Amino acid sequence: MTETKVGNRRWVIVALLFFATTINYLDRQVLSLLKPHIAADLHWTETDYSHVVMAFTLSYAVGLLLFGNFIDKIGTKIGYTVSLIIWSFSAIGHALVKTVFGFGVARSALGIGEGGNFPAAIKTVAEWFPKKQRALATGIFNSGSNIGAVVAPILVPWLLGIYGWQMAFVVTGAIGFIWLIFWLTLYEIPSKHQKLKQPEFDFIHSDDEAVVNSTEDKVKWIELLGIRQTWTFVAGKFLTDPIWYFFLFWLPSYFASTFHIDLMKPSLPLVVVYTVASIGSIGGGQLSSWLIKKGWPIFKARKWSMLLFAICVVPVMTARYATSIWQAVGLIALAAAAHQAWSANIFTTASDMFPKKAVSSVVGIGSMAGALGGFFFPGLIGYILDTNKAAGHLLTGYNIIFLICGCAYLLAWIIMHFLSPKMKKVEL
Repeated sequence: MTETKVGNRRWVIVALLFFATTINYLDRQVLSLLKPHIAADLHWTETDYSHVVMAFTLSYAVGLLLFGNFIDKIGTKIGYTVSLIIWSFSAIGHALVKTVFGFGVARSALGIGEGGNFPAAIKTVAEWFPKKQRALATGIFNSGSNIGAVVAPILVPWLLGIYGWQMAFVVTGAIGFIWLIFWLTLYEIPSKHQKLKQPEFDFIHSDDEAVVNSTEDKVKWIELLGIRQTWTFVAGKFLTDPIWYFFLFWLPSYFASTFHIDLMKPSLPLVVVYTVASIGSIGGGQLSSWLIKKGWPIFKARKWSMLLFAICVVPVMTARYATSIWQAVGLIALAAAAHQAWSANIFTTASDMFPKKAVSSVVGIGSMAGALGGFFFPGLIGYILDTNKAAGHLLTGYNIIFLICGCAYLLAWIIMHFLSPKMKKVEL
């Protein structure tokens, strides 16, 4: 029986994950777009802003670890629900604060809640897709992170101009509760889904991995930390996630300070960057899935695809030579697309190497490492930018940061290769 005849309920599930991830990134992107406006009112320095970002990323790291284990224990349906409720209320809570400390608290709460998105989504993909389709499914839902970043530069300036910055947080935060209605109505794991037909159920479980209930036979963190494949995923996330945080939280300021774009208006350069990144997310997932379909071993398809994407980030180091905003946009868009293609595949390596009962925990551990990298990197960014700004060379500061970005993925790929040359399946 062909794949087209088995049913398409699993793609409905991916659509839910896509919109959840879109909302997730919309909520976290709002502050970076409002930064010039709020910073002027509160007299923030780059270091002040970096501290607010660090509050988010540190809490996000904690949230990823906690939700990774929580979701493996309680299941994806309830776990995702709890995560979204926390992050949506926290996003709205930004409208109630007026100090740097207050924003730090609000961002910390947002980080805790948003930590549930990727562990829940990756586990859901592992539950609903065979391995040959997981990278594509991951790429599709992960592209929501870019769509959220595309929508934000259009929606937020409009809300800011009409209602003020407080309402921008309220409206974007409230959108999550609309998604929650659809999630609670449409989602269930395959073994309990009343509308899932037997041919699609059989296709989903065609990898010869035993069908497990998502709340059975849990694995302890300490056991996972003793496994080489866990550290493979951890290393890749720790070195590359911080680069994406830079693209999310500092690109608006980079374009505003370097090329003088007005963030009070819809920003076409940001829309272009994140739209291209979205294409990279889906294309990156499609590439490794296509290679597997052509007969490549799973580990080989993932690894060589990721090497290609790592190489595609390298040209961002030449952003220092850009003489116009669109040259910079082209280089950064390529790097952002390569990151998302990398991300679609590195997430899938977790479900490739680990059984379904441990996927959410492994994703939580690895993503926590990525968030910890994202915690330290903003501090370095703030120091580099403030130091060079004081010397009258702000652009030099960005050039140093782009140099770091260009090297990170190749270094991550090399480390991952030596830790797990064959990405062997873990037996628990």
